[in-house]
Amino acid sequence: MVDTHLAAEERAVAHAGERAVARCDVLGETPFSDEPGLLFRPWLGPGFIATVEAISNWMRQAGMTVRQDAAANLIGRYEGSTPDAPALLFGSHLDSVRDGGRYDGMLGVITALEVVSGFHERGERFPFAIEIVGFGDEEGSRFPITMLTTRSIAGVLEEDDPVAAFAELRDVDGITVEQALARVGLTPRGMAAAKRRNESVLAYVEAHIEQGPVLEAEGRALGVVSGIAAQRRFEIRLHGMAGHAGTMAMSLRRDALTTAAEMVLAIERIGVAGGDRDGLVATVGSLRTWPGVANVVPGDVIFTIDVRAGTIATRDRAVDTFLSALKDIAGRRDIGIEIIPRENLDPSPCDPHLMALMTTAVQDVTDEPARVLVSGAGHDAMIMSRLAPMAMLFIRCEKGISHNPAEAVLPADVGKAVTALTRFVHLFADDYSQIQGRHSA
Repeated sequence: MVDTHLAAEERAVAHAGERAVARCDVLGETPFSDEPGLLFRPWLGPGFIATVEAISNWMRQAGMTVRQDAAANLIGRYEGSTPDAPALLFGSHLDSVRDGGRYDGMLGVITALEVVSGFHERGERFPFAIEIVGFGDEEGSRFPITMLTTRSIAGVLEEDDPVAAFAELRDVDGITVEQALARVGLTPRGMAAAKRRNESVLAYVEAHIEQGPVLEAEGRALGVVSGIAAQRRFEIRLHGMAGHAGTMAMSLRRDALTTAAEMVLAIERIGVAGGDRDGLVATVGSLRTWPGVANVVPGDVIFTIDVRAGTIATRDRAVDTFLSALKDIAGRRDIGIEIIPRENLDPSPCDPHLMALMTTAVQDVTDEPARVLVSGAGHDAMIMSRLAPMAMLFIRCEKGISHNPAEAVLPADVGKAVTALTRFVHLFADDYSQIQGRHSA
């Protein structure tokens, strides 16, 4: 009888992992992408809207009520044994970078859905509700700001970026945030209504692919996150003089693109010189020229800088060095420069008590000491930590590849993640009164 029970449990775990991966794969193709032949799912685009509809149906099948909030985040609620009880939130993001992978963000949403599906099938309820949040915009893949809809739920939207500022941000087609929201019946000012009351949220938990090689190198399926690295992001605008490529002498040019090229190499050189101290990394991920035609010397360039490190001090020292170098280059080349801050995110440590529960859950599933890692990538969890205690679970991904179509996970690993998160909920329920007391203190 015991062997039969264990076999049934193993089959259920395998099925959960296989179904979660299969669902992510389905959502990686048309009509869930805005571009044929690759995955690109920006906030409020056609692919995003189709994705919300598909996941909403799966949530309802798992016994959840479904709604979208004033920022177009998707929220499914599995009611507790007491109506209107505060909620344990699970979540991650629905949006994708251009030509991204199928599991970044999405796997966290679908894995949580498998956890709730299991509770629904077994008829389990808890003294708290469980909610799954599919955040609309974590990547900043459409507008030059990340985690916009996460900030709405956390109630820090205007604190981080006044409404008047983000409402006028434009995508590559010139559409503003305000215009994009209007197309789905929402407004920038109304996004503040997505804010959750602190007392309505007990904690936030996010499962995510590691986006790094550590777990695979060590032969581990799962890891426990201790915190998320500090980030700063800038938009750099260079202003030179456009001119005819055939008639403007080389010695007289004020070429914004060659200036940008020198700046990009300087950023790389300074980052490398940092010797990976405290995990320092710097990236120029986007560069646009104007007018952007073959026979005109570029007069204007816009590019981004993303700087991350494990500590604020290391990050900010590097930023000071980067910006000083850029100003020197611009001055020497007689190029105007605008430096526009876009992000400033402090390190986000995971809640120690929730980490301990997650560690126990992972050890119960894997029968080995849990691996604890720092996340160099940003996640919705770093914003949600300003609303409630948070914890994260990492899932092994092949070669640590992410933001790339080559993203890959093993269904067996995902099944273990579902089991670990299920175990976490049970541990959380056992400890509920203590957690609730600390959260409300």
